[in-house]
Amino acid sequence: MIHGIGASAGIAIGKAFVLPNWEWDLPEQKIDVGDLAREFDRLYEGIRTSKSEIEQMKDELREVVGTEESYIFDAHIAILEDPVFMNEIQGIIQRQYKAAEVAVKEAIDHFVTMFDLLDDEYMKERALDIKDVGNRLLKHLLGAPEITLPADTQPFILVAKELSPSQLAHLNPNHVLGIATLAGSTTSHSSIMARALGVPLVVGIEGKLDHVIQTGDMLIIDGATGIVHLEPNDKLIDYYTEQQHRQREAGQRLKGIAQVRSVTPDGKVIELSANISSIKELDVALSSGTSGVGLFRTEFLYMDRNRLPKEEEQTDVYRNVAEQLSGRSLIIRTLDIGGDKHLDYFELPEEENPFLGYRAIRICLDKTDLFKTQLRAILRTSAYGEVKIMYPLISSVEEVRGANALLEEAKRELQAEGIAFNNDIEVGIMIELPAAVMIADMLAKEVDFFSIGTNDLVQFTLAVDRMNDQISHLYEPYHPAVLRMLKMTVEAAKRNGTHIGVCGELAGDVRALPIWLALDVDELSMSAHAILPIKERLLSLRQQDSRSLFDDLMQCRTSAEIHESLNAFHRQFDMGSEQ
Repeated sequence: MIHGIGASAGIAIGKAFVLPNWEWDLPEQKIDVGDLAREFDRLYEGIRTSKSEIEQMKDELREVVGTEESYIFDAHIAILEDPVFMNEIQGIIQRQYKAAEVAVKEAIDHFVTMFDLLDDEYMKERALDIKDVGNRLLKHLLGAPEITLPADTQPFILVAKELSPSQLAHLNPNHVLGIATLAGSTTSHSSIMARALGVPLVVGIEGKLDHVIQTGDMLIIDGATGIVHLEPNDKLIDYYTEQQHRQREAGQRLKGIAQVRSVTPDGKVIELSANISSIKELDVALSSGTSGVGLFRTEFLYMDRNRLPKEEEQTDVYRNVAEQLSGRSLIIRTLDIGGDKHLDYFELPEEENPFLGYRAIRICLDKTDLFKTQLRAILRTSAYGEVKIMYPLISSVEEVRGANALLEEAKRELQAEGIAFNNDIEVGIMIELPAAVMIADMLAKEVDFFSIGTNDLVQFTLAVDRMNDQISHLYEPYHPAVLRMLKMTVEAAKRNGTHIGVCGELAGDVRALPIWLALDVDELSMSAHAILPIKERLLSLRQQDSRSLFDDLMQCRTSAEIHESLNAFHRQFDMGSEQ
């Protein structure tokens, strides 16, 4: 058994096809001075061909996974247009008299090595993008053929050291049962695309293999748990085959409650909404009976491209979502970059603690033109549906008022231009900082709704960077301090008649459901795939029983005690359901 990282849920059982690493036979001799012009011509022709090929892949991919995921390839085009990358290649050709392909390979190695040395997951992922683009350019300079997948139609599990978006774009989902990569992370472009394609993916198995996986080896991968079985016995194959069957049955069963109202047996109604970042996720959410979108992450519109999205472009995307929701609520979170989310074309300062630095609402209140462009796009969208605005990372009343002042400016501009919008659009904030919790009663008087972002709230409450392997075990959502933070927030909202929702990972955790019922939250917003499992439990779970449990949880002094109480509660519930 190999323990990797589950990056795209699902079980795959089948034979491996190992994708070979890129290997190039490069010329060793230097070129003559008189050949410099020819090498530059070859380089520029290779760039033109590569850009054309990437554009074609982008168009083809748009039909499969949607417009938003296809923007990944804008980042690849941006690399080919990046003057720093190109200057490095040109300098090697001109100063060292090396062939274009040698210069490209050395430039790739230089930037990949530099980025890999950085303690930054985002930059490590960008190194893969540079490698992908550089290898495409090398392929054209050398006249090398594409590495092709098996010609027959027998489905297989793809195994690779790392998988680039370009390679993934060429895969036929009907032939690929699953994917396992030695490197990678859950936030890489390839992971995002695998989830959109519905292909099980396990990443990060390098260093955990006793011997190399070879083409033809039998594999089982579990994209939820990150487990990979190499040459499993018949017993394991039977077990996972049964799990596959159960997952399909459960999926079919859950579809039957998609349009059922989300209400407990004793009458507590909770809106179950979706967190989305693409139209593809919206499709899943709508088929699951979502009550709306509780968190529309707008970062994808800004990331993996070479320029800021224009107002019209943003309006078109937001309007598409609003119209598909057909009157259901759409909460659009304003731009949340910084920390671990960067823009290739928007230079952020080097910071010792970027998560505590220049990010989210702080950037928006500083770069007011950027912020107002987005606010105008959201306001214009409000003419087509039940659209709401939500500000991230709020820590003070001043920030809310500053953002709302810009919102009022945007309203006056649109009114003067005769453009329709909802003048009474609701405005809310994310509660994800302890400071916001402590002044929640004050903030409630400034806004229409709260949404608790549990991911950051846990991180900041416990001062734990969950991406840091050395301390990630201390990231504990069921810490007594976190429960008290949640209780304080909800009580402040209730006292002021402020709508209160939750949009962090805990919203989609079935184990946490009795906590939300006990606290009497109004809405849970989660991954689209989590909506039906949460609804299934909600339909059978009494709010009164949850309140009794929460009283016990508030007496617990350790996270272990809270886990024990929650597990006992759910075991008892499951036993009662089976009887």
